[in-house]
Amino acid sequence: MKEMWKRWRKRARHESLVLKAGEVPFFRSLQAKYVVTYLMLVVVIVLVLNTYPLLMAQNVVFSAKETSLKRQALTIANALAVSETLTQESVTQAMELLDDMQGTRVLVTDESGLILYDSSGLENRTGDYAIISEVVAALRGSDVCRAEYRQGAFRTRVAVPAVYRGVTLGAVYLYEYDTEQAEVLLSIQSNLRYISVVICVVALVVSLILSKALTRNTSKLLGGIRSVREGEYSHRVQVQGKDELAQLAMEFNELTNRLQTIEEVRRRFVSDASHELKTPLASIRLLADSILQTESVDMETVREFVSDIGEEADRLTRISQRLLTLTKLDSSPQRERVPVDVGELVEKVGHMLLPQAQAVQVELVYHLRPCCVVMATEDDLYQVAFNLMENAVKYNLPGGRVEVWVYREDGQIVLAVQDTGVGIPEEDLPRIFERFYRVDKARSREAGGTGLGLSIARDTARLHGGDITAQPGANGVGARFVARFPMAAQGEVNHEEV
Repeated sequence: MKEMWKRWRKRARHESLVLKAGEVPFFRSLQAKYVVTYLMLVVVIVLVLNTYPLLMAQNVVFSAKETSLKRQALTIANALAVSETLTQESVTQAMELLDDMQGTRVLVTDESGLILYDSSGLENRTGDYAIISEVVAALRGSDVCRAEYRQGAFRTRVAVPAVYRGVTLGAVYLYEYDTEQAEVLLSIQSNLRYISVVICVVALVVSLILSKALTRNTSKLLGGIRSVREGEYSHRVQVQGKDELAQLAMEFNELTNRLQTIEEVRRRFVSDASHELKTPLASIRLLADSILQTESVDMETVREFVSDIGEEADRLTRISQRLLTLTKLDSSPQRERVPVDVGELVEKVGHMLLPQAQAVQVELVYHLRPCCVVMATEDDLYQVAFNLMENAVKYNLPGGRVEVWVYREDGQIVLAVQDTGVGIPEEDLPRIFERFYRVDKARSREAGGTGLGLSIARDTARLHGGDITAQPGANGVGARFVARFPMAAQGEVNHEEV
């Protein structure tokens, strides 16, 4: 039991350390980078706060002390420079006349550095030689001022020469050891450290909150991308604000909308294509089985069955060709476009459809304006015109009429085809361009339709910047299809309108 408990704890500890697939460790996350950035900025500010004010305060204290001590040293030197030599008695008498400088040690030497006066009560060095660099420099005629902060005290040294009629008689050396102002500086330093600690703690908390707020939208986007990657195209990201991340979320939602639409179209296309292919295949299989399973079948019946099999095979061929055409439209690169006169193209299509129209007693009437030129490939425009005009002939009534218009309108070239056939019900107009959609399936199959012609025509028109719309015919008779294309610019064609 004890061993089982140990194994369970070990596995639980291991699983707690293993991250889920796709998750980013905190210390590598964007939130951690934000936190580190904020803390680095705060640390720099705190360092400046703890050094610059103290250095400035020290410099102010140094400057004040050097000025004060130098003034005192010059006062003493002027008081001593009244005779040609300095003696211990004369220096002592002069110092007794001056104000007592508490906290400041005063040394007076002769020209050889011998100490004539020392105000220190603890270490009186009167009679010794002053081996001090400041004193040596003063005896050479220089004024020396030095200050430092060390071991919790300000230490200031000043040395000036005592000069009588251009001759250096000796040196005056002052040394001040100040702990009171040092305590004030230490108090300021302690307060700054306390403030710095508080600032760091507050900055850490604020940086965690801000980084969490800044990365919340990023986390939502990342989660949305993972959901879409797993096939959940209906997922939408809700991001508040108007910044770049909010705009990115809007673009992401638009992308998922398109992906969802494409996926729905793909599934419906696969389903419809499977259904359309299954029907002729089932017919072929049924007819073939009928021939094989019937022992005493006459040749006339066999020919009839084989003829039906051939028709179904032709239908499969048409469906396959249309599917290949749609695939090419979806995936093929943009082809080179040339100026194409739509009126002339319609005349070619009409010439090809004339035998078919005469066979069903349908009259073709044209209203073609000259110089209606678009930039496209001639094969693509031919296919658009052929599909629209062929449908108008196939789904017309005997003795009917097909009218074709080509004209310019608002910078576009318009190709309109209207028939006097059975027409399209109002409720079917929004779906007429869907792949494999047919209004009258029995009539379409009888006419050899696949339900792909209008889809191919509209996709081809859109490929060239145009579009196709469907509407009821004039006075509710037949149907009217209108294709619009951008008109070619004047510089793209070699002729002008006549």
